[in-house]
Amino acid sequence: QVQLVESGGGLVQPGGSLRLTCAAPGSIFTRSSMGWYRQAPGKERELVATITNGGTTNYGDSVKGRFTISRDNAKNTVYLQMDTLKPEDTAVYYCNAKMGYATNYWGKGTLVTVSS
Repeated sequence: QVQLVESGGGLVQPGGSLRLTCAAPGSIFTRSSMGWYRQAPGKERELVATITNGGTTNYGDSVKGRFTISRDNAKNTVYLQMDTLKPEDTAVYYCNAKMGYATNYWGKGTLVTVSS
């Protein structure tokens, strides 16, 4: 079973920063667009950011200008730098690997709580 391993979540005050990390098996990472999604209590899972093999990025409207996604192809790792965090960013953040048109792999999620 493919395992995506997320880390870096936690409690942070409004206005603060966190960096999430997701490591994937190389056989998956090198052939996948990587992304982060989040799900807040009572809400549907939503796109946070994605990055293709070539480095093209895409962001959800609510995080544009505050979050930055990047990938290190040598380490098979994708990052999500989150700055100027707001209470509404509180959610479980999931790492995603999308290979081709129909194959998706998911991590177990890491909780981010933004609160004073």
